[in-house]
Parts: sequence; structure tokens; C-alpha cells
Amino acid sequence: MTRWLMRRRVAAWAIFGGFALLPLVAALTGDPYLVVVATRILAFAMAALALDLILGYGGMVSFGHAAYLGIGAYAVAILSRAGLTDLGAHLGVAVVAGALFALVTGAISLRTRGIYFIMITLAFAQMAYFFFVSLSAYGGDDGVTLTARSTVLGQDWLADDRVLYYAALAMLLGLYLLCVAITGSRFGRVLTGARENTLRMQAVGFTPFRFQLTAFVISGAMTAIAGVILANQASFVSPSYMNWHRSGELVVMVVLGGIGNLLGAIAGATLALLLEEWLALFTDHWRLIFGALLILVVLFSRDGLTGLFKGLSGGRGK
Repeated sequence: MTRWLMRRRVAAWAIFGGFALLPLVAALTGDPYLVVVATRILAFAMAALALDLILGYGGMVSFGHAAYLGIGAYAVAILSRAGLTDLGAHLGVAVVAGALFALVTGAISLRTRGIYFIMITLAFAQMAYFFFVSLSAYGGDDGVTLTARSTVLGQDWLADDRVLYYAALAMLLGLYLLCVAITGSRFGRVLTGARENTLRMQAVGFTPFRFQLTAFVISGAMTAIAGVILANQASFVSPSYMNWHRSGELVVMVVLGGIGNLLGAIAGATLALLLEEWLALFTDHWRLIFGALLILVVLFSRDGLTGLFKGLSGGRGK
């Protein structure tokens, strides 16, 4: 086992172990709000992880990934309104809907490059945004409040914040392991190779488009799962979940953690949301301070948090 692989595993144990112990810390400090905030962090960590799969390993800069977050959230709202409250059904519909939307978006956008790819992904996300704004039955622009969380085997176990938290943590861990398997496989190597040189991959007999589209669909489905958790955490769903600035926030999380580093995406989402919570305590203009901090991170470490701790992590990581 190489040194960087060992250190990556240690980092993974530290991150997920810390998350696992957080409800205990909340109980000891008498601050249950920590669990609520942490559940939101886990949801966005899933979305950042999904985006890093295509951005960091596939070189696909999607500026419309929040659309899949909203699709997952609305899967919960629409099915719950129809009387179907089972979490498994919510996840299943969210994954299928997110994958189908990603399939259409990717099939068109991947035929372009650079700014054109970015603009097409943004355009599809805005179409989804305005579509859900037009759904007056579900609150339109104001959104819709969920009367109850998803059920599991007919039981309302997720009504307990701690149960929802650990369910979200289990999903994040599963998605992380999936991404590790993907990026470490032949599929992942072809995806990375296509990012570096598409023509060279074609010359050796691969069709980069198929690999990139598959990765894009997987990423969209993963982000939809994050939307299911976010809807349950907030007990509220609105089109704002899929607005363009939300997609920008996901990109910031990936950049902050370090592009092309799966644990970095999780750490970036965690740090971004913790800074948001902390800075908001002092000023309504916290975004200005956050922006300045992000600029400093990019200037002094282009690999984000990964770069800052590169000496400890052995350089490369997933």
C-alpha cells in the first residue's frame, strides 16, 4: 500500500469518524441545532462530491448542477403530496428523474466544449428552475412546506433529527465509496484520460463521449439523492434549490476543497457551510468576507484545502 493511499484512508476515517461522533458532541453540549446544521452539510457534501466526479476527474464544468438538487427535493414534495411517503420510493424516483435529466443535458452539452458547455448546462438548469416556478400547485416561486418527513417501512423514524442525520451520513459514505471505485477503475482512468487529451483516447480505441455521458448521468443521480436529504432536513422545497447561484456555490465548495479530490469536496462543503453559519452571526454581508477568504485560498493554494495539507496527505488523493 502506497503512502498516499494510506494517508487518504486515514483522512477518510478522520472525516467520517468525526461526522459519526457529532450527535454525541451535540448531546454533551446541549445544542441539538448542531445536528440540524450537520445534516444540511452532509446533503451539500453529497452534491459537491457528485460535481467533483465530473469536474475534477472528467474536466466537465457544470454550472447547472443545482437542477438535480432541486429535482431530488421536488421528488419528495410531489410524491408526498400524492400520498406516497416511503423514502425508498422518494430515492428511486429522484435517482431516475435526475439521471434522465442529466442524460438529456449531457447528450447535448457534451457535444460542445469550454464556455459553450458551461452555458448549456446553465440553460438547462434555468429551464428546470422556471418550470418549477410555474407549478402553482406546489407553491410556485414560494415553494411548498412538507407536512412530514419521508417514512421508512411505514414508520416515521426520520422525524428524529439524529436518525435523519445518520441516514444522510450512511448515504454520503456509500456515495464516496462509489466514487472511489469509479475513479480507481478502468472507467475512471479513461474519464481522466479524456479530460487530458480527448484525441489521444480516441486514437487508442476509446469513445470519450460515452464515458463522459455515463459519468454525467451518475453525477446527476447522486446530486438528486442529496436533494432528497435536503428536502427532509428543511421540510421545505422551493425552486431556489436549483437557481444558478446555488450551482455556483457547489462549484465554490469543490474549488475550496481541491478539484479532483473526493475527500476535498466533502471538506470544502463542510468548511463553506460552517463559514456561512459563523460569519452570518456577525454581519449580514458575510458573503463579502467569504469571497475574500476564497480568493486568498485560491491565490495561496490552487488545490484548495488539499493543497494546504499536501505535505500531510502525500500530495495526491481521492
